[in-house]
Amino acid sequence: MPNEGFRSTEKVGRVSTDIWSKADLHIHSNHSDGVARIPEIMDHVQNKTDLKVIAITDHNTIEGALFAKSLEEMYDFEVIVGEEITSRSGHIIGLFLKHHIPAGMSAVETLAAINDQGGVAVIPHPFSNRGVFGPFGRTAFVETVNDLAFHALEVYNSVPGLGWANRVAAKMFAGGQGFAATGGSDAHALHVIGSGYTVFRGHTAEDLRTSIDRLETHAEANKGGLSVVLKYAWRIPQIRRQQALNWERCRER
Repeated sequence: MPNEGFRSTEKVGRVSTDIWSKADLHIHSNHSDGVARIPEIMDHVQNKTDLKVIAITDHNTIEGALFAKSLEEMYDFEVIVGEEITSRSGHIIGLFLKHHIPAGMSAVETLAAINDQGGVAVIPHPFSNRGVFGPFGRTAFVETVNDLAFHALEVYNSVPGLGWANRVAAKMFAGGQGFAATGGSDAHALHVIGSGYTVFRGHTAEDLRTSIDRLETHAEANKGGLSVVLKYAWRIPQIRRQQALNWERCRER
């Protein structure tokens, strides 16, 4: 059952199933700054994880997510079209998107654009250097959270060095602010996928959305997470080189 500290205690109606599943809602491909191609990601999720739902959330593009969605029927899990959008205040993830959302808008404008599509807005790594609330943003969180119409807060992110930011996010969420908790790997390489994930009731993308709406999701880290982090850290120079090449290709489009 979900960790009570990571979900709302509000009474909700019964949903259609009591099965709990895993979703990684923060994955990057080589369509932005990841090193893995979409077919590689799809095969890895199918053969190396027990994820039922993934979201491809490349920076400022949905091309990779749309490609993954087009391959979905070949696999035993579902794909959510997502995007990690660079707002002027920090990164914001849109899930269940139909159209690309441009970078460079304010946080309020970015969230409104996600809502206009009927999407789900998630604040990823909220207290990191690239987070909406910043590394010292606890006061900013308290002062502005009611002004930002988002649906979920990423309380666990697998990127090395975000332990402190994760703890602050989990602590702020524990106060009960009326939004759901999510977890994601923020994977930029195959072996990181699924190292952080969201637990939800059901097994489909629509079930996941219902769980988010009902504030009953929670975040978890995969067992053996430390070894994954160390392996990830060791490969960071290679990943950074590939990211630079990917970004150059993006600018040339």
